[in-house]
Amino acid sequence: MHILDPVLAAKVADLLIDAQAVRLSPDKPFTWASGWRSPIYCDNRVVLSYPGPRAAVRDGLVRAVAERYGRPDVIVGVATGAIAQGALVADAMGLPFAYVRPKAKEHGLGNRIEGRIERGMRVVVIEDLISTGGSSLAAVDALRSEAGAEVVGMVAVFTYGFATADAAFANANCPITCLSDYTALLQRAVERGIVGPGQMDNLSKWRSAPAEWGRD
Repeated sequence: MHILDPVLAAKVADLLIDAQAVRLSPDKPFTWASGWRSPIYCDNRVVLSYPGPRAAVRDGLVRAVAERYGRPDVIVGVATGAIAQGALVADAMGLPFAYVRPKAKEHGLGNRIEGRIERGMRVVVIEDLISTGGSSLAAVDALRSEAGAEVVGMVAVFTYGFATADAAFANANCPITCLSDYTALLQRAVERGIVGPGQMDNLSKWRSAPAEWGRD
């Protein structure tokens, strides 16, 4: 995965920490819905509550889209976390917006893709968080197979940097650019005294083997 700018990565990490969108707790780990035990909990939607950080993240996403992929025909958000961020980006760039549900609605028109996307349109997908990449790439597949869109790439606010996600995006032929990542977050957490140097080894081990971490 491509990180747009190391300086921006540190800035976004600070924004996430300050907004308490990301919490680090290596000694008292969180439990994810998947059952994984984790020293980190990330909910980037919290940033939307703060006008300054919200605008900074929006501007970073706009910059990433423009620098990496040019001007697409449509901006698409992945439901639900990236709907708002995607709409903010589309508005700032003066582009149409659509979003992709995890699955088709079970009532009404039964849509999975909400918004107008014509076959052959160039699309950039906006995501708030990348873990394994599964749900993000499911949205990419829906855009390609159901709408006939040309997905030129994805931009995300934050990635954990799992090797499995890197491989999944490469296999799907979907370039991805992220504003910040786990490495930048840990560096800023240490520099700010939020995480002690002695906790770094434990935090690094989690990213290497998240499914097994904390089981012993």
